[in-house]
Amino acid sequence: MYEQVEPYAQGMLDVGDNQKIHWEASGNPTGKPAVIFHGGPGSGLNARWRQDFDPQHWNLVLWDQRGAGKSTPPASDPATSMEHNTTQHLVDDAEKLRKHLKIDKWMLVGGSWGSTLVLAYAIQHPTRVSEIIIPAVTTSRPEEHAWITRGLSMFYPDYFEDFKNGVPEEDQNGNLAAAYNKLLNSPDQRTREKAAWDWNKWDLSTMTGGDNNFEGTRYEDPTTRYLMARMVTHYWANEAFLEPNYVMDNLDELKGIPGILIHGRNDFGGPLHTAWEVAKRWPDAELVILNDGGHQAKDGNSMDKAIAAAVEKFR
Repeated sequence: MYEQVEPYAQGMLDVGDNQKIHWEASGNPTGKPAVIFHGGPGSGLNARWRQDFDPQHWNLVLWDQRGAGKSTPPASDPATSMEHNTTQHLVDDAEKLRKHLKIDKWMLVGGSWGSTLVLAYAIQHPTRVSEIIIPAVTTSRPEEHAWITRGLSMFYPDYFEDFKNGVPEEDQNGNLAAAYNKLLNSPDQRTREKAAWDWNKWDLSTMTGGDNNFEGTRYEDPTTRYLMARMVTHYWANEAFLEPNYVMDNLDELKGIPGILIHGRNDFGGPLHTAWEVAKRWPDAELVILNDGGHQAKDGNSMDKAIAAAVEKFR
């Protein structure tokens, strides 16, 4: 773990559609470029990533995806349209940012939702990618969304009952992400706030393996709860705006790009079989399975150490 240095440059990049994305660059301006694709969707950049990159060696770029963090307009404002917020928009934004920063090739890093975005970007722009690191592998297939919104009920029947009952009865057997997204875009503030609370209670439990206590987390903040719920349900209700097997069917585009996939056996939100399938179809990737790992990297846990080791390997 390295000292978390301050950015040497940052700014707002106009990417069209009345959207501006916030970015920060830290470390060595002439160092090896790497970029972080944050999770969520909607989580925003996390400065903690800088601890994994030697600032003397790396030129590290962090950015907020459309609607998240300091990017504008914010998805936390119910009046902000989500029309121009899709996976393709985000892939295009990342490429515009690369050109803006005059970077030829960069290493891609991203987990969970960031995994899908990293893979989608690399599939479309393989000549601009030096290496890839993915903790918590996801490809945002419909069955992955179905698992995290319904399949996990076998492990969390108590939480799932509350989650399902958060939408009208006529919507309880359908697409729950779509049903919640409808509530989150209601003109009634109380309806939006309750939907954000109910959605995040379920979402947090699936990420942590059962702990959905908001205390001491970012979910204590009502604005953050609303932003995260609105963004996630927007993408999941629309199956990430991708063809059902888009990532899996196009992994041959990554031929020759070295990768490290890191996945925990105890990742309830994203079972290991997705990472296993990606590794089978991408021969240049190494799969690291963590027997004691879950979905999240926390200071000193096995996921955290595996990410740091992967960064050093591609140094």
